[in-house]
Amino acid sequence: MRIPLAVLTTTVLAVAACAPSGSGQAPAPVAVPQASKDGAFDLDKLIAAAKAEGSVTVYDSSGDIEDVAKAFTAKYGIPMEGVKSDSPETAEKMTREHAADNVTIDATMYEDGGVLVGQLLPQQIVSTWIPADLAAQIPAENQNPLLALSKATIFAYNTKLSPNGCPVKNVWDLTEPEWRGKVVMQDPLGKPTVLSFFTQLKAHGETALAAAYQAKYGKAVQNAADEWIKRLAANQPVLTGSDEDISGAVGAPAAKDVKIGFMSISKFRNNQEKGYAQAACTGMQPFTGFSYPKYAAIAGKTKHPNAAKLFVHFIMTEEGVKHEIAEGGISGNSSIKPLVTPEGLNDWAKDLFQTDPASLLADFQNRQTVSDFWRVNHG
Repeated sequence: MRIPLAVLTTTVLAVAACAPSGSGQAPAPVAVPQASKDGAFDLDKLIAAAKAEGSVTVYDSSGDIEDVAKAFTAKYGIPMEGVKSDSPETAEKMTREHAADNVTIDATMYEDGGVLVGQLLPQQIVSTWIPADLAAQIPAENQNPLLALSKATIFAYNTKLSPNGCPVKNVWDLTEPEWRGKVVMQDPLGKPTVLSFFTQLKAHGETALAAAYQAKYGKAVQNAADEWIKRLAANQPVLTGSDEDISGAVGAPAAKDVKIGFMSISKFRNNQEKGYAQAACTGMQPFTGFSYPKYAAIAGKTKHPNAAKLFVHFIMTEEGVKHEIAEGGISGNSSIKPLVTPEGLNDWAKDLFQTDPASLLADFQNRQTVSDFWRVNHG
């Protein structure tokens, strides 16, 4: 019988949390294994051991992993298969393979930090490993779990339909009647990064959202994160299953209606490739969007542990990660500079709401509550 990942996640959540939200009792602690680091590291020996294993397969939510695979194989002569797979499907497959002792996914570039620290790492379905020769270049906050890179989801608009700039200046604008049905975004119930954004807002976004509310309406608001999420959901945003659909609805040459898209910065490549007209909502208060982490993890029962480690080493170098950040992104290796910044996104630290890695477990434990809250208000 096929058990959906949502059921698996809910089961783990029930074990992880000793009391329902609002009971005043803290959730039971979940032991999250720390990233490992080889004491005596020799890259040449790792390459030789990886070649002896023969191949490596890596799952990623981005199709860019196919370019990473080609570059990896070209460099080391080791066949690498890069497979695009959404995070929930990857977690479900890795969980089942681990239970069956039949592992085909050797490593993953995984963007759902909540499930990673709340399920995959504690159950030893995956582990994280830090290349010792690169450790000094990886900030401590990026090491547990190992942050390979950060990407971003931002509010964007059509520059031809709105030549004077983004027609919204404040995130609360999107909750007003004039924008009802005109915000296009991925369904949070199927997009873990958006759901994590909501839980992160509740954890450490209250002050910024309340200040933006005060600036717009001239009065205070209580529980700003809940209020914004509720109003946004009730304003009937158009929900899609892909960022490509959002990009098409907002920026395509045939677009006639002014819409705001909440989409991945990777879709800004459509400006060059398809003649789209998209730009970030620069200066939007209190943020233009949010950044989210993508972690590198190795399957706990992989048959190719050295090849998987070599992949992790590769992705933590500019030669490997450049394929993932070509349309925008920041490497977890601080020595690697960003390659490109999408039009209108000037300063990641200033313009974007930042995911706090210390809140990932709380994201996981609060996920069902936030999901239900969205579902009820979106109706």
